[in-house]
Amino acid sequence: MVEIEDRFVTFIPPGDAAYLIGDFTDWDDESLPIAGPVTIEFPPGAYVEYAYLDANKRPLADPTNHQKPKNPWHDFDRALTLPRNSFQTPPRPRIFRGSVQEHTIDSQVFEQRWTYYVYEPSAAPSATLYVHDGDGFYRKLRFHEVAEALIEQGTIRPVRLVMIEPHDRMSDYWFNERYEMLLLREILPEVDRRYGTTAERGLWGASLGGLVSAWLAWRNPALFTKVGSQSGCFTAHPEGGDEYHDPEWFTEQFAATPRQPLRFYMQTGQIEWLLAPNRRFAAVLVDKGYPHSYEELPSGHNWATWEEGLEPGLKYLFGEQVKSSLFYSKPTSSTAKAI
Repeated sequence: MVEIEDRFVTFIPPGDAAYLIGDFTDWDDESLPIAGPVTIEFPPGAYVEYAYLDANKRPLADPTNHQKPKNPWHDFDRALTLPRNSFQTPPRPRIFRGSVQEHTIDSQVFEQRWTYYVYEPSAAPSATLYVHDGDGFYRKLRFHEVAEALIEQGTIRPVRLVMIEPHDRMSDYWFNERYEMLLLREILPEVDRRYGTTAERGLWGASLGGLVSAWLAWRNPALFTKVGSQSGCFTAHPEGGDEYHDPEWFTEQFAATPRQPLRFYMQTGQIEWLLAPNRRFAAVLVDKGYPHSYEELPSGHNWATWEEGLEPGLKYLFGEQVKSSLFYSKPTSSTAKAI
């Protein structure tokens, strides 16, 4: 069971639990040994996902907490919300006037069939946003419904979403030039042929999807000018493979190159290992004069965090008042806030 008092949570483990895991331990990367009640301080209003492990590191659900995350990583995960949490369900359209179509493409680059979903608004789109982990953003977060609602409200310009499902996301998104070729030579031309070319293109993703979005835009700024990165996994190295402990290679490369005509929306949780790497990447954006918005939420590396970023991210990248700019004048055009 758990006891919550303001920002302090006391975890009282079941008798067979030997470890506590969750957002705050990077799950099983740094499992916390537990022999009795333990109290942890979290950010005000935090949303936390957690579980236990027995002595053999087998997962255990908290038998006294029946609150499951909306989109859990595992069946045994449980959730808790601290007082004054400000999370809100993103807007949904009153009437869905757009369309969503599922497509497949037989890739010559990978010699595999790939699936992607295209949300096409009812009004002609001015931008196309390529979204990684497409099935998750389509089925779990209903990203297209959020976009439709904001278009309906008149707060963003019509934007097309192309939600691409990976095969092996660890391999596909890890500085993989074959994945770049798949997108540029196969999927992008096919989308343009079927639906028409738009004036702008952008990239969006979470975790490794956030990393590959930033990496692809950095390498192809003439094609992609908008980037949405949620909990971007900037702890990655081309010769590495450990998303928890690799050096921040891309941040170093990005800092060492001239500024490109890119606009960034960044979001991360305050209860995850990627908080400091995202802060460092955002600091590079500030130093180099990139137009950007950076937000932190009192939560972890999970779909609940990323759901909260859909509305502000779309508004910042595609809002009706957004104009193209090559750089910003510090500090008035950069937004940064902790919620």
